[in-house]
Amino acid sequence: MGRGQQFWRSVFAAGTIAAALLPERVHAEHPGEVFLDRYCLDCHDSLSEKGDQNFESLFFPVEDLGGLIETQAIIDQLNLGTMPPRDADQPTEAERLAAVASLTDEAVAARERFRDTGGQTTLRRLNEREYLNTVEALFFRRVDTLDPTATFPTDQTDHHLDTIGDTLVTSSFLLDNFFGAADQIVEAALNPAKRPEVRSWRFDKDFHQGQELSYSHREVYNYRYLCVYEVPNTVNHEGGYAGLEAFPEGVHAAGEYEVKVLAQAMHRDTHYDPEIFQMDFDEPFRLGVVSGDARVGKLHHPQPIEPKLAETIIADGEPEYYTMRVWLEAGQQPRFIFPNGMANCRQAFAKLARVYKKEWPKSDRFHRDGGIVQARRVVLEHGKMPHIRIHEVEIRGPLYDEWPPAPQREILGGGDFTSEHRRTVLERFANRAYRRSPLAGEVDRLVAVANARIESGQTPRGATLDAIKASLCSPSFLYLAEPGEKTGEKLSAVDLATRLSYFVWAAPPDQQLRKLAESGDLSKPATLKRELRRLLDDPRSEGFYEGFLDSWLNLRALGGMPPSRTDAAPYYHNDLESAMKEEAQAFTRHLIESDGSILDFLDADYSFVNHNLAKLYRIDFPYAVERREEFLPVSWENSKRGGLLGMAGVLTVSANGIETSPVTRGVYVLENLLGLPTPPPPDEVPEIEPDTRGTSTIRDELEKHRAVKTCAECHRRIDPPGFALEHFDPIGRWRDTYPAPRGKPRPSIDASGTAPDGSEFNGISEFRQYLLTQSEPFARHLTERLLAYGTGRNIGAVDRGEVDSIVSKVSQSDWGMQTLLEQVVLSEIFRSR
Repeated sequence: MGRGQQFWRSVFAAGTIAAALLPERVHAEHPGEVFLDRYCLDCHDSLSEKGDQNFESLFFPVEDLGGLIETQAIIDQLNLGTMPPRDADQPTEAERLAAVASLTDEAVAARERFRDTGGQTTLRRLNEREYLNTVEALFFRRVDTLDPTATFPTDQTDHHLDTIGDTLVTSSFLLDNFFGAADQIVEAALNPAKRPEVRSWRFDKDFHQGQELSYSHREVYNYRYLCVYEVPNTVNHEGGYAGLEAFPEGVHAAGEYEVKVLAQAMHRDTHYDPEIFQMDFDEPFRLGVVSGDARVGKLHHPQPIEPKLAETIIADGEPEYYTMRVWLEAGQQPRFIFPNGMANCRQAFAKLARVYKKEWPKSDRFHRDGGIVQARRVVLEHGKMPHIRIHEVEIRGPLYDEWPPAPQREILGGGDFTSEHRRTVLERFANRAYRRSPLAGEVDRLVAVANARIESGQTPRGATLDAIKASLCSPSFLYLAEPGEKTGEKLSAVDLATRLSYFVWAAPPDQQLRKLAESGDLSKPATLKRELRRLLDDPRSEGFYEGFLDSWLNLRALGGMPPSRTDAAPYYHNDLESAMKEEAQAFTRHLIESDGSILDFLDADYSFVNHNLAKLYRIDFPYAVERREEFLPVSWENSKRGGLLGMAGVLTVSANGIETSPVTRGVYVLENLLGLPTPPPPDEVPEIEPDTRGTSTIRDELEKHRAVKTCAECHRRIDPPGFALEHFDPIGRWRDTYPAPRGKPRPSIDASGTAPDGSEFNGISEFRQYLLTQSEPFARHLTERLLAYGTGRNIGAVDRGEVDSIVSKVSQSDWGMQTLLEQVVLSEIFRSR
């Protein structure tokens, strides 16, 4: 009998009270109950409830779903070796194995009993990124230049997953936004009815810069040039965008425009200290084009909608013409950016003016009291400030290869919008929008909308467009129609096609997938497996790499707690946020394409980096200069990096932007790699705060924190994985010491710890070796994340049997990543409601 029960039985000596209030284990014979009595109830009874776990009411056979969840949690902790804690009585290995076997038998039997009581996918709507991908596919044109979801509320997530139906609620505010987005999309894609005239604009003078540079450009150049100096993502936004102030109205119609610029790269051979600019002068200057809208805000500042439309390399020497073709919406104009420009031109101007003042004429020597305005003028007039100089800009368009364009041709077809033609158009569009054949009543309602609009004075064409807008606000479009009356019921082939395409593409099924679904062939395992591979081979599979990795690893939170611009400047001027995501995507893409081992996520001797990420990692980028933006394979020559825990994206998102915390990173590793949830700290426990009386490292602070009894048990499990990562700073750079406290030496980093199973490690390399011993828990968690992401529901205790079956099959194929995806898609969970 456990000490907790002994205490209560001594208090309630009266037999009737004890019998009424306490579970009776005195004569427990079930091996699982005997084990719980002997090794678990001291900490997990109604008195202690450590970790918010109370097993006093857990009896066998398991009576409810909560009991099944508790039983499975106990099995997992015993398999991991984390329980009982090291300072408690320990079972023999034979006792542990017998308990695991007995509890597993109980869990299997319980899952069979409870199979029909849960596990149903909740009706869920399209999330924001799926919505954008879907309307782009429906209307045969890009929509990121419009971004109709700009005013949408942020989608709620569940454990970082943005596909869970329970969290994707639809409020009245969101519904209003759907109405507005439908109007914006249809008007932009299907109007005007007549081909817009081609116009031309030419700009070769009066190039007014942003207000910070206006004075110096007037004084030195008389506004003769349009110049761009720095990367767009700066704190001052002084010289990162070059817009056409003389073109505030923008283009008159949406379409592709030819943008021709006469430009040159200036002073790439500058003799100034390159550290002033924090840019790579070995790389040729690149000129990019983004959209801009003077109605939205200042043209030399960031705007909410500014996708990169084109990019070209600018040659040194004399000016040359460069022609790019870009898509602009009505009212937009092209703005020019310098993707590999300097980090901060305001600081560069000031420093050049001071440091190199001997190079200026004596009458124009810059002094500190001269101010930044005069510094800009002095440097532009007498110095060699690196920048891209634009002499002329010509814009011509819109240029349509044929008319009507693809959206109108494919959606509206020909005809004069008779009632019959209108019905055909609406039925065909609904077929694609609803991802299935529309019901007769659904088409009737759309036709009724069009007829009502005609009666109110709308033209037949305009009325048809209004009906199309109505279809985009229909639940049949906004929701994935998967749930049915019966839990566990197999998905129809049509619904399976939708689930598969949104799993891999985050977009609707294409014609081939629809055809296989309508014939029923998609329900055949061989066909389903073949289609999975085809979808993965398609460029649209980027939807999976972005969506799933953002969800599983929480990479969508990058930038949510931005690093210090002083201490982590490369994060901004080298666009490392995008590079960090792309590394994880390229790595995962390689595993899928090669059917590489999922254990490479835990430890690998390679990764994929571009030039800027290689600089962050302090390794050579062994490729030609023209490939510096590509993500190419590199091998690790030491054990500092490898797998996810060596990737800057994971290391950055598990920090808080300013400093690192073993607690935060430890929780991240446990929850995202091993699937071990951690309870929140007790309300009465204060947050960890630096000890200004002499504590020099976070390890010292945590040692004091663990002296609080209620904190010790959780931190014993949480802290070690975080300690293993302490050599990485808040953006993933390697460090051997912490920043120096004021007036004190830099403290050394101790990355040693004790793993949950009791094994010791010293540093990240040895910790990764520990993680490799946890291949099954890792594979199980990854499988559950894939299933939850694909089905739109959380994977629960009733699903454990099938999850374990998938893991077993994948382990037999050397843990192949493509094999894992195939087994997920072929599973009953994925193919059922």
